[in-house]
Parts: sequence; structure tokens; C-alpha cells
Amino acid sequence: MSKLLRCGLIAVAVILIASATAVALSIDTVMVPMRDGTRLSTSVAVPSGDGPWPAILIRTPYGKQGMAGAAAMAVQNGYASVVQDFRGRFDSEGVDYMVFVHGGWGENQDGYDTVEWIASQKWSNGKVGAFGISGPGIALNMMAPSRPPHLKCMFVSVAFSSMYHQATYQGGAFRKALIENWLNGNKFHPRNLEIIREHPDYDDFWRGINPEEVMHRVNVPVMYVGGWYDIFSAGTINSFGIVQHKGDAGARGKCRLVMEAYGHGSSNELSFPNAGSPATANAFKWFDAWLKNDGKGADKIPTVHYYVMGDPDDKSSPGNQWRTAEDWPIRAKPRPFYFHAAGTLGRKPEPKRNASLSYEYDPKNPVPTIGGANLTISKGPRDQRPIGQRDDALVFTSEKLDEHLEITGSVKVKLWACSSATDTDFTAKLSDVYPDGRDMLVLDGIIRARHRDSMETSELMKPRKIYEFEIDLWSTSLVFSPGHRIRVAISSSNAPRFEPNPNTGKPSGADDETIVATNRIYLDSKRPSHILLPVGSLQESR
Repeated sequence: MSKLLRCGLIAVAVILIASATAVALSIDTVMVPMRDGTRLSTSVAVPSGDGPWPAILIRTPYGKQGMAGAAAMAVQNGYASVVQDFRGRFDSEGVDYMVFVHGGWGENQDGYDTVEWIASQKWSNGKVGAFGISGPGIALNMMAPSRPPHLKCMFVSVAFSSMYHQATYQGGAFRKALIENWLNGNKFHPRNLEIIREHPDYDDFWRGINPEEVMHRVNVPVMYVGGWYDIFSAGTINSFGIVQHKGDAGARGKCRLVMEAYGHGSSNELSFPNAGSPATANAFKWFDAWLKNDGKGADKIPTVHYYVMGDPDDKSSPGNQWRTAEDWPIRAKPRPFYFHAAGTLGRKPEPKRNASLSYEYDPKNPVPTIGGANLTISKGPRDQRPIGQRDDALVFTSEKLDEHLEITGSVKVKLWACSSATDTDFTAKLSDVYPDGRDMLVLDGIIRARHRDSMETSELMKPRKIYEFEIDLWSTSLVFSPGHRIRVAISSSNAPRFEPNPNTGKPSGADDETIVATNRIYLDSKRPSHILLPVGSLQESR
């Protein structure tokens, strides 16, 4: 199993809870024909005794042999296991670009065809559930809108809901480390990266393969599981929100959301107490309810189960615990914390007129990535103090808190800014500053200036003209403890998490030309740059 696959499936042993010992599997491998004649290599294992049985399907780009443990657990729990290599991968026929598209709702519908093939087999009772973490989870988000008649439920973990917005061009900036390392490390066809590079805007190509555009068609209940530091945390939350509220009758109001404290793989910089995967996220309880009991038992699973992070050493913190909710987002009050010229965060805008701060951003010397929502590079809540020492980062820090402060929900930064260049990036990081000085990353985000008004089209800036920008840092749930401080860092790069903007007006990666840009952030009452924090249940009545 590859290193990247292990990262993507780190939670399998926790989520697939099984107390019995491993069983020896008798596996049949079948070349299953798709509607265009392409045959996909598919492994089938069934329980001992007389069938028929409900089945659990896993479709994977990583090689079906790597899913032997999950297959064994399925059989142990009374299910037929069906594991299939993606089109063009390992033992399957065809080509693998674009890698997830052939399993969706378009011309080829490999997921649909496989579900219906399962239902036609003599060992199948016609009820099919689908399981996927990371790449296999993305496959399910692509498959669900095709509405296979015999699909009854899904369990989807750490998967994007929009390939453009969450995987390839977050905030309009190319997610260099994620995409290049994943495609190259897993030896995908080079055409995958070429196609991504050919479409830097959210155009008709991306719209036609975006599950969010068609998730209202989903008609089966889905459990969505994600992590606050996961590379696709926004995808998990968006998927739940769309299908739970706008899905078809079979899905609407029947989905579940679990948000944990992990990233896409392990990170041990902070160890949150009691943060292990809850019983809520047991896939087989979910499958048993919908594949064996016609939905009975699903009502015992909370609609939303989320972990609230906090200082691991603060025994009095109301964080570091699991909570439940009837829906997401929970009730929270967006509160602005304004950036001041003295490098502070305040509850009121900077009082000085025409206040601003500037820095020079050199694409050849970008701010290095230290932690965050990454896959193959440093991830999770890492100490950001090296960033604060750079001349190309503006750091704003609150006074020490005198009480616990909870934020739960979406975090955004509003900037009024200009540049000497026609295009540049603006980045933002939110961190929790501990009493000992550690500057622990909570969230980060980016906006490409040419996409300040729309991801669908690019519009260059006029040099030194002031524009308004919004940076989406995605979501979190965290309690800041007394004695801690809130910190926001503003810059124009975060590499190699995001490919540095060359500042030339050309798309990044087009050539090697770069220029140094002078970027200025405005802080006065007319242009009050700030961060919006979703202040949660501890303060919502104040």
C-alpha cells in the first residue's frame, strides 16, 4: 500500500469497528463490463453460509488489494464485499483521466453500472451500501447523483464536494502540493494534471463535473465524516448541508455529519483529549440500520456530532469534548475582530484615519507552509512563530483573554487592499497563541486577486486601486482558553500549499517570469480589514 493511500485511509481501523478476529477470505475477481464495454477488475467476497446478502461496495483508485482489511470486516459483519479498481487503474481496463469523472453522472457511469451489476448477482439480496474514505469517498460523491436504483445508503469520509473549489483551485489559487504530489505519487496519467492546468477558472468544464451542482438528486441517506484539519473539511460540511436540506426524498433529513479533530492523516503537534473517533462514526451501525433494518436504529444516531477542540492542558476548558446538534451550522454570532496598525486585534476599527500597512511579496521567496489542511507536507496545528519573523507577513494579535472564548462555524477574513501588480494573492492564517508563546495554527485560506469577485472569470486589478477581498478559511470548532491570545497573519503566499502567484497577471505555472509586488492592507473605519469569528454557545447570549 502506498504512503499516500495510508494517509487517505488512516481512519479505517477506527471507523470500521469490529471486535472479532480477522477471517480468511475467499475472493473471486471478476471483470465487470461497463456500459461502454470497458471491463473493471472487481473483487468479491461473501460470508459463509447461505445467501443472499446485502453488499458493501468500495471503488478505489489505489488498488483493491489495499482494501483487504475493510473487505474482511464487511464479510465478518454479514455483508458481501465488492471492491473495484477505478477505470484505467491497476487491473481495470481503460484510461484514468479525469480520474473521478468516469464514476459520476456523465457519459460513463461506472459507479451506477457496478451497483446494478451487484444487485443482479445470485449472492446479492439487491441492497447495496457504499463505503469510501478519501479517494474512494470522492468516488461516492460522484456516483450518488447518478441514482443507482439498488443503492440504499452511503458512508463518505474526508471527500471533496467540488473538485475545483476544494481540491484544485481553492480561492482561485492552485493547490500545488496536494495535486502534484498526489497525482505523481500515485502515478496517475500525466493528462490529469494537464487538464487541471488548462482550466484555472471555474468554467463549464468544472461545472459539469461538480457534485454540488447535482447533489439535489441524491436519494439515499449518507453519513459524512470529516476532520477540522482535513484537506476537504469544507467538502464534508457542504455535502451534508446540501443533501440533508435539498436532496431527494430518500436522503433529505436522513443524513448525518461527524466532524473530528484530525487532518488527512496523523499529526501529533497537539493531542486533544477524548478525540478518538466516536461510536457515532461506526460504519456498520449505519449500514445495519439501512441495509438490514429498513432504517430502524438510524434515529439513535445524532444528526450532527462534532468535537470542540481546546488547550489540551486546560482541565477547566469547555472544549476538548464531543457535542451533538440537530443541524449545521449551529447557532453562532459572527463577531468582527479588527486589524490595527500597531499589530493588535480590536473589537473596534482602527481609530486613525487612512491607516494602512504594506509589505513586499516576492514569488521567489514565498512564505513557507507550516501545517494546515495538507496531505503530503506538514499538516495540522503547527507552530507559526517562524512566519511572524518575516517582513512579508503582517501579524495582528489580541490581548490575553480573560475568559474562555468558543468559535464554532465558518471563519472569514475581509480585506481592503491594493497592489502594485495587476494580480497577486492574499493569504490569512488564524492561530491560537499559548501562554508559552506557541502560535498554533487553527485555519488558513487564500484568495487570488483576479478571482476577488468570481471564480468563474478572471479580472486583473488596476495597480494601486483599492479593492475588497474575502478570504474563506473554512470552518472549525475551538475554545480559546484564558491567558491565550487570538492571532491573524496576513501575507500573499503559503507555499507549497498554494502555488505562488507570479504577480505578472499570467496564471501561475504559465512561465518562470515573476515580479515583486508591494501589497498594502487598509485598516481605517471606512476600510476596516478584519476577521469574522463565529462566537459560539459560550458567548451567544452576551
